[in-house]
Amino acid sequence: MEQSLIDRINFLAKKSKTEGLTEEEIAEQKQLRKQYIAEWRLGVIQTLENTYVVDENGKRKLQKKNRS
Repeated sequence: MEQSLIDRINFLAKKSKTEGLTEEEIAEQKQLRKQYIAEWRLGVIQTLENTYVVDENGKRKLQKKNRS
């Protein structure tokens, strides 16, 4: 995520605590938070997909766990 978007998220968070936000700013804040979380999740998934475990049997790739 670009630093300018993170700065905007932080600005809106600070403003909401001090002055309050307009309806447009609230909508923008929600959209920016969703975008931030989606990009964060993608980064975590990419990291885990490239993670290997080394044990006494050697190196093996992590397997995705099935949720029931």
